[in-house]
Amino acid sequence: MTSSGTLAARYGRTPGRRARGRLIAWVAGAAVAVVITAWVVWAGLDGASATVKAQDTAHTVVDDRSVEVEFDLTVPRGSASSCIVQALSEKFAVVGWKVIDVPPSDQATRSFSEVVRTSELASTGLVYNCWLT
Repeated sequence: MTSSGTLAARYGRTPGRRARGRLIAWVAGAAVAVVITAWVVWAGLDGASATVKAQDTAHTVVDDRSVEVEFDLTVPRGSASSCIVQALSEKFAVVGWKVIDVPPSDQATRSFSEVVRTSELASTGLVYNCWLT
């Protein structure tokens, strides 16, 4: 063995350890890729079965203290849901909001009209968020 070979063996720089380290890095990278791919597929399939969609259709400012919000809601048949309906001022500040519980129905899409009380004059009313309960 040469002097450089002796030093490499003494301090653990043999070709076998380097190859083993590369193999471990490749295996770890492949495992991470498999986990990320599985999570993306699982999350995509899970969300497809329980979709909730809300669409604003109209709003009417009733007076200085209330606004009427009309919207369509699409949920899976037989599922209960809840929605937050809110009123905004001209500066886009929330001046009123209300949580609405929607009972299950055989219809997938239904229309709703809700009056939201406000703390000051609202310039618009809209559906903020909906979810399954």
